[in-house]
Amino acid sequence: MTDPTPGDVALELERLRGVVEAGFARTDGSLALLVQRSDQTDTRLADHEQRLDTLEKTRWPLPSVLALAAVIGLALTLWQTATR
Repeated sequence: MTDPTPGDVALELERLRGVVEAGFARTDGSLALLVQRSDQTDTRLADHEQRLDTLEKTRWPLPSVLALAAVIGLALTLWQTATR
């Protein structure tokens, strides 16, 4: 086996440099895609939180509904008792 010449070493280093650059480019592209998807997910999550807050503000609380039903029931009972 012969010793590599400086030209052979330089050529192999240049090939290695090209492979490393291509790998970094793929990794950079993948990371950019992940960041974009993360931003889209954050946007959708913020939208869902806003919509959920809106729904929570417009709903009737359960204790209020139960109290209203109890008052209506009591009024109907008193009305039926009074009309007999």
